[in-house]
Amino acid sequence: AETVGTATEPVTGTVPVAEEEEEEDDNDDLAGRFLQLEREQSALLQALPPFGEPVSHVYHPLDYAWEPHCDFVRRYCRTPKRVLFLGMNPGPFGMAQTGVPFGEVWHVREWLRVVGGVKKPPSEHPKRPVLGLTCRRAEVS
Repeated sequence: AETVGTATEPVTGTVPVAEEEEEEDDNDDLAGRFLQLEREQSALLQALPPFGEPVSHVYHPLDYAWEPHCDFVRRYCRTPKRVLFLGMNPGPFGMAQTGVPFGEVWHVREWLRVVGGVKKPPSEHPKRPVLGLTCRRAEVS
């Protein structure tokens, strides 16, 4: 049975790592290669110096929302496509909740049928809680 992802305990690591067995299979296909590239880029991004004031919280959805992100990539990144992302604003009620680029929660859950657990980020802004795929607020951007 499919389960809807909910937010759970905070993530403590920085870059998600798939189980060895799963990772071997993934690297043989397009989605697996894409996910590996994302892991590498995420590690480079997190190695940058932290932002200073006035930035108090930075979310890394590819860490805490890795499960639904992987589900999205494995479902929709099966064949080569010509895609260009021009700047991505994940929004507090979009990718920040789902791990899916431009992924407003209702559409990710109901239309795309993405599933997976979402953990809490290590530092969560009190006005922008991560509720995962159970979030009822919509992204307006």
